[in-house]
Amino acid sequence: MPIYSMQKLISQARMLAKDYRLATGKTLPGISNEIAENDAAHLLSLTLCEDRSKGFDAIDADGKRIQIKARTIFDDARTGQRIGQIKSNQTWDSVVLVLLNEDYEPFEIYEADRETLIEVIDKPSQNQKKRGALSVARFKIIGELRWTKEDGLER
Repeated sequence: MPIYSMQKLISQARMLAKDYRLATGKTLPGISNEIAENDAAHLLSLTLCEDRSKGFDAIDADGKRIQIKARTIFDDARTGQRIGQIKSNQTWDSVVLVLLNEDYEPFEIYEADRETLIEVIDKPSQNQKKRGALSVARFKIIGELRWTKEDGLER
């Protein structure tokens, strides 16, 4: 049995990340993704994988393999925010994008299936700097809204 509650640890990580950014003007590397993975698992009823080297981070109740991406939005006016590279050569069925606010709290979660994403990332547009890179705006267009802070689960 774990000594600490995972939800309590994530709550403390949120506070630490926010305080660190306010004090230094910089973000703590990797913390958004750790928080987002936990939030996605909790909010979408996913099971996080122990070994995440296979290209997916979680599995849903139907066995679908899900890669989880995160993006913390500090300024809504800023455009062109990108998500981490999606690798088409790895094994996954869909990608979930967790959008976090300046308090590192989730406010929206989107999901896009493999077929749709492969079609987009394997044919980079003029705006894409490299294959597999997508903007948050583009992901929101091709993905499906799964969860919002105001309404909870969308489907």
